[in-house]
Amino acid sequence: MEDEIFQVYIKPGCPWCVEVVNYLKKGGYDFETIDVRADPTAYAKMQEISGQASAPTMTVGDLMLADFGVEELVPFLEEHGLLR
Repeated sequence: MEDEIFQVYIKPGCPWCVEVVNYLKKGGYDFETIDVRADPTAYAKMQEISGQASAPTMTVGDLMLADFGVEELVPFLEEHGLLR
């Protein structure tokens, strides 16, 4: 799973999104950001995946974390053996 790319659904300007993206960049994670404000299809997919409309939402493989900040991200990464 550690070879999989993280998909991070974001809303530009969202402070939690900025914080999470910066954390992932600093940690050297391979990730793709998906702007749900610019892409209505991506917004609908984020809602389908997470059951809600809040960003950030992140998927990696079959795992999903929704409506989170770095304080929730770190334990999630640790729990799934993805923390660097």
